[in-house]
Amino acid sequence: MLKTILSQTNILSKVAANQGSKLLRPTFSLATTIQQRGNASTSDANVFRATELEKIPNSKQKDLVPNQDLIFGHTFTDNMLMVEWEADKGWGKPVIKPYGKISIEPSSVVLHYSFECFEGMKAYKHMQGSTLLFRPDLNMLRLNRSSERLTLPNFDGKELTECIKELLRTDDRWIPSDRGYSLYIRPTMIGTSEFIGVGPSERAMLFVICCPVGPYYKTGFKAVSLQATVDKVRAWPGGTGDSKIGGNYAPGILPQINAMKQGFQQNLWLFGEDHEITEVGTMNCFIFLKNEKGEKELVTPPLNGMILPGVTRDSILSLAREWNEFKVSERKITMSEIIKAEEDGNLLEMFGTGTACVVSPIKMIGYQGREIQVPLNPKDPNTQAGPLTQRFNDTLLGIQYGEIEHPWSVVV
Repeated sequence: MLKTILSQTNILSKVAANQGSKLLRPTFSLATTIQQRGNASTSDANVFRATELEKIPNSKQKDLVPNQDLIFGHTFTDNMLMVEWEADKGWGKPVIKPYGKISIEPSSVVLHYSFECFEGMKAYKHMQGSTLLFRPDLNMLRLNRSSERLTLPNFDGKELTECIKELLRTDDRWIPSDRGYSLYIRPTMIGTSEFIGVGPSERAMLFVICCPVGPYYKTGFKAVSLQATVDKVRAWPGGTGDSKIGGNYAPGILPQINAMKQGFQQNLWLFGEDHEITEVGTMNCFIFLKNEKGEKELVTPPLNGMILPGVTRDSILSLAREWNEFKVSERKITMSEIIKAEEDGNLLEMFGTGTACVVSPIKMIGYQGREIQVPLNPKDPNTQAGPLTQRFNDTLLGIQYGEIEHPWSVVV
């Protein structure tokens, strides 16, 4: 297929050259774009450097919003980071400039074909005043993997991390110091070529914006109920479910709205005729149960191409294996196994994980007209999380805020 497209575009270019003004040359050539990318990849232009970062900070600082008034994702800091890329030139120089509108043409490919991927990170204030990032190397790896899936350019993750650190220093006053609050960081890459046609973008824009946030859910750290979605799927084998791209999220809003209309907080994504569990809304899913051998087992769906490789997911698995107190499995699990575990009294806990919420306890699943009750803490009827869920949450927050020394915490 690729050879055919390359042949067709080369033929068009040759015909146009031979006939001069009689034939309008195509403004987009896949063959040319691929050649330009090859030229750029062999030079230093394929990398932008933090040492070349230009700073034009906002001279008009906005008023800070009190922590108690913060709504997740609604308040943004004074500045943003931006760097642009062209296929024939490579990356330009990164710049920190005032947060504001970006200008793209209405024909930009991001608006028509969803050339967009992003990341979610957080910066935390240590009790002694320093700023910490949590495992930023994994975010950089995932953003590069997502951009590659969309034929957008790759970048040096260490250089972007250093640029983000400087953005955090510039907007330091926006980083909340209270526990439970943080600065959410959103690196985003979009294709900005101006043409109507399906092919790789010749230009791209990478930008980073930040917003101070409190708990992702208005209810805070409280158990949620889920509606199992059986008529729609989030992802499928060979698709893009393992990439953090915008096109994965908009189609999930309608099932979430339908779940909320029926009194649930989120939906549970299933796949296949056997209703295999995949994700919880926009979170990875974990199930703690006693298996058929009587072993306590922590289960999460495997990275089979349908599951987003979450940073929090990886951290939970690493902690659980380090503790070595129960079996830890990345394997397929279906609703029939969940139902049987509940009926036999072997369903112990369930929770979702993600950067925004960290850990979100699950208390009930609505599935085909029945309610599956997920235990919380039997020793405390007023609790909102099971013992293991609470332990994971407390440990991760301790590391993120620097209360527990750990190599996952990176000082800005």
